[in-house]
Amino acid sequence: MGIVVLTMKASVIEMFLVLLVTGIHSNKEMTKKIKRPKFTVPQINCDVKAGKIINPEFIVKCPAGCQDPKYYVYGTGVYASYSSVCGAAVHSGVLDNSGGKILVRKVAGQSGYKGSFSNGVQSLSLPRWRESFIVSESKPQKGVTYPSTLTYSSSKSPDAKAGETTKAYPRPSAPGTTAQPVTLMQVLAMPAAEVNHATLPKPFPFVASATSSPRPQPLGHRSWEMGIQKQDSPGAAFQEPMGTDVSFGEMDLWKPGSVLLDAGFIPKEELSTQSSEPVSQGDPNCKVDLSFLIDGSSGIGKRRFQIQKQFLADIAQTLDIGPAGPLMGVVQYGDNPATQFNLKTHMNSQDLKTAIEKITQRGGLSNVGRAISFVTKTFFSKANGNRGGAPNVAVVLVDGWPTDKVEEASRLARESGINIFFITVEAAAENEKQHVMEPSFANKAVCRTNGFYSFNVPSWLGLSKTMQPLMKRVCDTDRLACSKTCLNSADIGFVIDGSSSVGTGNFRTVLQFVANLSKEFEISDTDTRIGAVQYTYEQRLEFGFDKYSTKPDILNAIKRVGYWSGGTSTGAAIHYALEQLFKKSKPNKRKLMILITDGRSYDDVRIPAMAAHQKGVITYAIGVAWAAQDELEIIATHPARDHSFFVDEFDNLYKSVPRIIQNICTEFNAQPRN
Repeated sequence: MGIVVLTMKASVIEMFLVLLVTGIHSNKEMTKKIKRPKFTVPQINCDVKAGKIINPEFIVKCPAGCQDPKYYVYGTGVYASYSSVCGAAVHSGVLDNSGGKILVRKVAGQSGYKGSFSNGVQSLSLPRWRESFIVSESKPQKGVTYPSTLTYSSSKSPDAKAGETTKAYPRPSAPGTTAQPVTLMQVLAMPAAEVNHATLPKPFPFVASATSSPRPQPLGHRSWEMGIQKQDSPGAAFQEPMGTDVSFGEMDLWKPGSVLLDAGFIPKEELSTQSSEPVSQGDPNCKVDLSFLIDGSSGIGKRRFQIQKQFLADIAQTLDIGPAGPLMGVVQYGDNPATQFNLKTHMNSQDLKTAIEKITQRGGLSNVGRAISFVTKTFFSKANGNRGGAPNVAVVLVDGWPTDKVEEASRLARESGINIFFITVEAAAENEKQHVMEPSFANKAVCRTNGFYSFNVPSWLGLSKTMQPLMKRVCDTDRLACSKTCLNSADIGFVIDGSSSVGTGNFRTVLQFVANLSKEFEISDTDTRIGAVQYTYEQRLEFGFDKYSTKPDILNAIKRVGYWSGGTSTGAAIHYALEQLFKKSKPNKRKLMILITDGRSYDDVRIPAMAAHQKGVITYAIGVAWAAQDELEIIATHPARDHSFFVDEFDNLYKSVPRIIQNICTEFNAQPRN
């Protein structure tokens, strides 16, 4: 009996071993038959931003047409994750506008991103952003497996199909490793023993700060951390730090039947803070106050008016509008001009573009001169957002030719510091020139006649080609010559007679005269600067050009000058001013010497005065009481009638202030415009 039992047990064991070996062999055969799935490159649209994709490194295929300016790009080389992925690829030169495959790698956020124009794409500047990325050619690194399905920061990718239930949760691959995506259906099909050892994928730390920690959740609040929906129990909160592996076996709060969400899902309240629109302060390399004068006359027609609006919208998109960069307003003219919106109405490019699209045509004549006059008197005011420190630029678009004269209005605009650019579209043909009221109107209007400020466009269809050269010139603030006016572009040195014959009371009157003249100028370290020398037999520098840079400081410094008393050596004083004051004048400044004296000099003034003229110092000689008028004419720059003044009493000095200022400005504005 015992032998029979042993024999039966041996047979059972033998059968078990045979089945086991057969099963192992079958598994090996099945394993051999399994082929690694072929890698497919995910395709994205032009508007997909890098920050919406959680994967830290991935290969994607971009479609054609991503060069369009409506796809925003921030930065150069290294791009803020708020940028269009494909737009950045075109800007960097990795792709052209026909699209293709690219490799994208996330990197740390930068403290600033600089905009630039490259490969047909204008990228924008941004002060800082939490995350960056770089783009390169789609050459996979050896040993790295890239995801076939991208993980997005919302529950569905932009291209997800309706009714899709299977979503991949790839874990970021490290060099030399392979991470296979685990789908929701695969996880639910796992036996319990395998589930206990399965590890949730680690989501990319898509957070605003590299050091941020999980914030506590209110009691009873739903927590979606780590892709697991869980209900906090009263008095306890389950919180797992972002970026740590969590196994199903460790999660004692997880129960069968709980819904497994996308590992990249971010709560709605977190999305609202992490994906908020970046607020650009504007491009500081193009800080100008810009007005566009657009043609709304009846003759332009609806189609060409729409082309004009699109041109403005493209410029608004290209310029990085903001309080630290360019600001832009629009004036439409017909019979009469009207402000569509001023400089401070819209503080970013998108709002500005939207406002441009809403402009409607006014109709009427094409009174450009009236529009330029309106801009000079009204538009560039502090109330309308004029910043003072930014150059004023007016770009005039005209269809054909104006129906009024522009020369006088443009002269006043130039003298007010406005840089006028002129874009003439479809100018008068030879047989039409008889109808033009003012021949060469564009040359009479622009800031300078050297071609820098003028554009002649043969057809409205070609207007868009002028956008980039126009923006380049408008932003080149060093070449905006009309920003320099008679009141903001000089180094003015006062040479003050402090001799005994003047007396203490009259000396205070002279100082008041100096202050009254100084008040008329725009004073700063980049605009007009003021210096002063007092002389008797000797000379002393009261303050130099670089001592004070604001008008209040200059006026206080003038008030503090003490009366010296002594003889009258005017020739020596001119020589001293040239050496101690004007030698330190800036090369791009007009040099003005204003000398005030009450008597004939004890020394010769001819040689020092001639030296001043040869060095380009424009000298105004102001004589009082006993001053010798023949000597004043020698000191003054030619013609003497415009540069020498005489009053019989100190108390009448104030009367000469307006005429002196007028002569200074007339001389400045008479300079050639080529």
